[in-house]
Amino acid sequence: MTKTVMLCDCLGSQKLDSDALSRASGLPCSKVHSFLCGDEIGAVEAAMGAGDVVIACAQERPTFEALAEAMEQDTPACIDLRDRAGWSDDPADPTPKQAALLAEALLPIPAPRVMDVESTGTCLVIGDAATALPAAERLARSLAVTCLLTDAAPPPETRDFDTVHGRIRNATGALGGFAVTIDGLAQVIAGGRGPMTMSEPRDGARSECDIIVDLSGATPLFPAHHKREGYFRADPGRPEAVADVIFDAAQMTGTFEQPLHVRLSPELCAHSRAEQTGCTRCLDACPTGAITPAGDHVSIDPMICAGCGACSSLCPSGAVSFDAPPVDSVFRRLSTLAETFRKAGGTAPRLLVHDDAFGAEMIGLLARHGAGLPADVIPFAMPSLNAFGHAEALGALACGFTDVSLLLAPKTERPTAEHEAALARAIGGDAALRLLDVADPDALPEALGAAPQVERKPVLPMGSRRQITRLAAKALHGSETLSLPEGAPYGAVLVDTDACTLCLSCVSLCPSGALGDNPDLPQLLFQEDACLQCGLCANICPEDAITLEPRLNLADSALRQEVLNEEEPFACIECGALFGVKSTVEKITEKLAGKHSMFSNPQAARMIQMCDTCRINAQYHSQNNPFAAGERPKPRSTADYYTDRKDH
Repeated sequence: MTKTVMLCDCLGSQKLDSDALSRASGLPCSKVHSFLCGDEIGAVEAAMGAGDVVIACAQERPTFEALAEAMEQDTPACIDLRDRAGWSDDPADPTPKQAALLAEALLPIPAPRVMDVESTGTCLVIGDAATALPAAERLARSLAVTCLLTDAAPPPETRDFDTVHGRIRNATGALGGFAVTIDGLAQVIAGGRGPMTMSEPRDGARSECDIIVDLSGATPLFPAHHKREGYFRADPGRPEAVADVIFDAAQMTGTFEQPLHVRLSPELCAHSRAEQTGCTRCLDACPTGAITPAGDHVSIDPMICAGCGACSSLCPSGAVSFDAPPVDSVFRRLSTLAETFRKAGGTAPRLLVHDDAFGAEMIGLLARHGAGLPADVIPFAMPSLNAFGHAEALGALACGFTDVSLLLAPKTERPTAEHEAALARAIGGDAALRLLDVADPDALPEALGAAPQVERKPVLPMGSRRQITRLAAKALHGSETLSLPEGAPYGAVLVDTDACTLCLSCVSLCPSGALGDNPDLPQLLFQEDACLQCGLCANICPEDAITLEPRLNLADSALRQEVLNEEEPFACIECGALFGVKSTVEKITEKLAGKHSMFSNPQAARMIQMCDTCRINAQYHSQNNPFAAGERPKPRSTADYYTDRKDH
């Protein structure tokens, strides 16, 4: 069923061109209404009855959803063209931008994967008696509460909830699956006349709960505690904050859907090989501690993962990728925005990346009360800002955006954003990814700056994040070699040929296959495009002959194997077959022949210089040959011993 776009100029406060939007989006657009949420709501009702509709108004979404429910129709899609493109003091034509936003909003984006989380309502309240007991009393109306008092106050006489004394040693888990270890645990002795008494304290007590309400005012129990589902923390000195967490915690019973923010492909992970540690980028960046080592790869706890996206941006191999929404949908959105903008008559679009909360509010306030966004600045919402890394920024340049800005939010993890911005600028120039740290909506246009006097030829971003990065960089720079900052996931392996013995330990551990060998000759081969700069080769090299150089080689030579080190092979002294490395065999012969008990006689020493086949033959025909002992005796069974006894 064809969608119809319902247009509204919001009481004449914005300019809309129905014909131009229809041509650019390929969808039929209604005439431009003026008051769809009020006097002209009958037009929406008629359109819903006739077919599938899209309403170009997000502010009154609840009104249109209620109308659809009353009509027993599917909920219509509501798109914000007004705040993001319509309300602006820029005299330029807003139609290209409006068409781009409309086309992007109608792209099919897969729903995130989810898992069910069950919370039965067992709640642990932590704090001193003055704060924790009133909170526990209120929460006990809807939850099964245990109140852990951190001071020596006597327990209350009520049995509406349990009261204990103690201190938290550690806590793990998330909503529906917290586990706590308590030292100095003293429980109420239920019985006897007079005040309640407590048991003798004991250490190391373990308990489980679904929800934790921390009113202690002490150090949070978890890193990035505001991202831990089911953990509610408030300053006990702020009654309004305490009231808020009590209200929120009381709602946390039932079955909840936990989004699976990232997708892990362990076979691609370059974390470790042979107990040697390589890449730790995601481990170092994860703010919640959801990522832990698990042998050669890492493991991600979906209950602890808060979906910040840092791991996806930093992962050099693609083993960890953002999945809410998938990475490829981000590039599809970027390509659609740029292509539709040009199709509608625009020439040099700029991209403003923002989050769904802080950034969207800033843009809305700027539109309603300020100058609005310039007509060439296209806002691009991301559920997590750190999921927009250097590859996405360079992909935007490849699509034809002239520059990319990222509007930081107060809770954005800055180190990841700064690292990715530095890497993007090293590859794509200063316009590749600029970080805007702005809290005042009116300061946003100035922070965006003037439009660059450049028009980029678009390139379709295809492939993995690494491939898109290379594609974009090649379109910008040709076949140059770009120097990159430390920690970049692109670069070269440099080998000290004087120190390297061609033992090839590095080849066996290379997780991406960037390092290889030649089965016919003693050679160390390297394909630079595949190198992740994980450092495993440098860590395992027994001669410390390997160093890493972060860079991006855009020449075609980076796509094929090159020889890093080679030596002359040794010819077997018996059959002449080539094997091993000549310098190594000669060095071993010099150190062992006549000097080691196993190679004290000339015949044994000659075996060092033989290939595997000739060495076995020589050993078989030598004196004291271990193979000359005859056949191995047949194993004897109990039946054999019984037979021998009968025969005798």
